[in-house]
Amino acid sequence: MIADSRIHLNAFRAQFKASLAVQFQYRASQVIWLLFFVLQPAIYLSIWSTVAESTGGHVGGYSPGDLAAYFLVNMWIIHLTFNGVLVFFEGRVRSGEFSPLLLRPIHPIFADIADNLAYKTLTVPLLGLGTLGLVIGFQPVLAPPPWALVAFAPALLLAFVVRFLNGWMVALSAFWLTRTHAVIQAYLLLLLFLGGQAMPLSLLPDWVQTIAWLSPFRWILAFPTELLIGRLTPGETLAGLGMQLLWTAVSLLLLRLCWGAAVRRYSAVGG
Repeated sequence: MIADSRIHLNAFRAQFKASLAVQFQYRASQVIWLLFFVLQPAIYLSIWSTVAESTGGHVGGYSPGDLAAYFLVNMWIIHLTFNGVLVFFEGRVRSGEFSPLLLRPIHPIFADIADNLAYKTLTVPLLGLGTLGLVIGFQPVLAPPPWALVAFAPALLLAFVVRFLNGWMVALSAFWLTRTHAVIQAYLLLLLFLGGQAMPLSLLPDWVQTIAWLSPFRWILAFPTELLIGRLTPGETLAGLGMQLLWTAVSLLLLRLCWGAAVRRYSAVGG
């Protein structure tokens, strides 16, 4: 057990260093991706702020300042939890690049996590500069209670875990489908609305909010966002952390089953 842990840790460390070196060579592409991360919430914020001002200053219990806080925090959570494997997984399977990964002594997901963290290590400072401009322009109202700040750390970590596991599971569809674009877009569309990316969930009909509560998407984005902007009670926070733990366990089980089936199929067709 200890030897296996050391192998995984050393492999992860080596992959992280290699990925960091590669990321340094693609600074222009990082800026382009960050523009997307900044512009998307800025557009949503402008739309819903206009709606709030046209309806007496509030919409769904949010003032323009509250909306600014929501979308700025949401922007950071989207960035810190996103899983880029959806972009390149299909090509990796179709080109045969996945074959040598199966020969390694550790699961390929560990290398993808290292790549993901290396990318974020370099882009977080740049996103901070973009955030500064948005704070000046939209003046968010953000004053979470101290206990919410403490609870936010595990909530963010669990949100990352749930999103990474589910993203990897969706990406595994490349073992069965020639093109996975439609599957990926459907997944991202669910995250957009049920995760609270396009709008706070309180703006949706009650039945949609119920579906969101039962799905993993709310616990990936909306829950940590609402926690940090101080819109949850301690009881709601404990319930949310419990749901995140539940979806972590469910996602691990489903990923294990899907991974086993994917490897068997890949081997059967001569991958």
